[in-house]
Parts: sequence; C-alpha cells; structure tokens
Amino acid sequence: MTNGTTTNDSAIQPEAFEVNRRKFIAGTTAAATLSLTLSGNLQAMHKKAPKSKYLDTLGLQLWTVRNQLEEDQKGTLKAVADAGYKQVELGRVVGADSLVKDARDLGMKVTSAFVEWNSVLGNKGDFPELKTIVATAKEWGLEHLVFGYIGKGHRETVEHVKKTAAKANAFGEMCNDAGIKLCYHNHSFEFKPVDGETTGFDILMNEFDNDKCKFELDVFWAKLGGWDPVETLRKLDGRITQVHLKDLKENVAVNFDEGAVPPDAYEECGDGSIDMAEIMKVAEEVGAEQCHVEQDRSPGPLWSMAQSIKHLNGLS
Repeated sequence: MTNGTTTNDSAIQPEAFEVNRRKFIAGTTAAATLSLTLSGNLQAMHKKAPKSKYLDTLGLQLWTVRNQLEEDQKGTLKAVADAGYKQVELGRVVGADSLVKDARDLGMKVTSAFVEWNSVLGNKGDFPELKTIVATAKEWGLEHLVFGYIGKGHRETVEHVKKTAAKANAFGEMCNDAGIKLCYHNHSFEFKPVDGETTGFDILMNEFDNDKCKFELDVFWAKLGGWDPVETLRKLDGRITQVHLKDLKENVAVNFDEGAVPPDAYEECGDGSIDMAEIMKVAEEVGAEQCHVEQDRSPGPLWSMAQSIKHLNGLS
C-alpha cells in the first residue's frame, strides 16, 4: 500500500488479459500456474509444503481494489468473498463504516485497518485525530491498527526516523489501552542508508518499544529495498503481527522510491521472485498472526487478487 501515490488502475478488461496472456493461460489451473511460473526446485518444494494456517483467515488489503470499490462497493466486496478471502484489511478507519458493514454482511472478518500517517506524526491539516481513530476501531472490534507510511520530508535523517518511532510508541500506548495492537507497515525507503550510518528500518527496529509497536512486514517492499524477506522475518521474531503477501517481478533493481516503481514490478503471488510457501512457513515460526494479499498495481485487480489466492491455496 502506498499512501500519497495516485494511480489509475482499470477494472478487468479483455485487453488486460491480452497484455497478460501468459498469466491468463497459466491461471486456468493451479498446476499450470506452477509449471509456467516456478522453477523445478520450487515446484518440488511447494508440492511438499503443508497447508499454511494463514489460509483459513487469509485477508485482502483493500488498496488492491480501491478503484473498483469506488465504482461498486458491494459488488467488489462480493467478488473478494467469492474468491475465497476470509477477511479484508481496511485502508482507513474514519469514514469506512459502510465498508465494515458490507464486508461483514458477506461473512468476511474485519480485524485490521491502516491509519493516516499524518495523524500519527501530529502534522497540521484536516486529518482524523488519534483518539477518534482509536475509539472508532474499538467500536468496530478491530484487533490491529497499522501505521503504514512516512511521507517524504519526514524520513531522511536519523533524527527524522527516531522522532517517527517515538510518535509511534506513544500512539501504540493509546492502542494498547483500547485493547488494540499497533504495527508498522514498511515500504522500501526504510531500507535506504540514512546519514551514511544505518538504515531507517534498523533505526525503527532499535527504537520501537516492542510492547507498543510491532511490524507488518510487506515482503515485496522489503525485497525491492534489497533485504531478503525471509531473513527479515527472522530478524523480527516475536515482533511481527501481520504480513503482506505480494510478489516482485524477477530482476527488478533495488528501488528506494515508492513513487518510481515500474508498474509491471507488481506480480500476483506465485508469478514473481518471492517464495510464498517459505514466507508463510517462516511467518508462522516468528509468531505472525495473519497474512493479507496486496497488489498495489495491476491492469486487472479483481483478476489479480483471484490469481494470488488460487496460487496460495495450491501450495499445500
């Protein structure tokens, strides 16, 4: 999820399937998908992978289908439920009442939601107050709130990142008081060296109070930032509550600017360079509670989210 980045993704169109003909053909069966998109070694490993516990509660981050929701909210949520997703993760709290109701009416859970980063940092502007966010989340019975971004101008120095971590810790204490867990969702900019000494992500790991702010690791952005997502999960043992599953196209160069990522870098789970079976296995080992599929950019978001869950369900 990339707050502050405007895109014009289209709904499913026939031409999208022509552009992605390889993916369309591969999507006809799980076996075909594996044979066309995975190497022989990964195929053998995936066939042996036990069913992940996360598949019973697998969520979709609704940023994936943001444009479709604006056009037809109920129809889009029904498509998400029909694809097999058990829950959805919201992109916001304040103003999302109808999303929560419609999703729950379709039998999907809503346990997690993103919050406006400007609200967390206390920036001036027309942003929801933290006390309003927490009160609304508690009213809905949410279990997780996600601090999901740091805008440019607030992340370039060690002091910037330390200040952000302190704000997150303070917000995390508010969340704890309401019985809600706060976690931080990364992009790739956190993995850029800061002041020539360390990286933003290292600073966040050092500065977050584990009792107040944990992590929601996005494996796509970690790999795009040059870190191995499996090893990053292991670094976060006991400090991670959620994981975002999205795949990265093979041989994409390291990129620390979330606004300059090539649109075709975003792949459906199983079509890129990240071993999702290993990710879910290690996520369980380090104590992550749940996983959500997300794909920031796609010529056919509804098709993409269906392809991703099809792949994940076919790993066992």
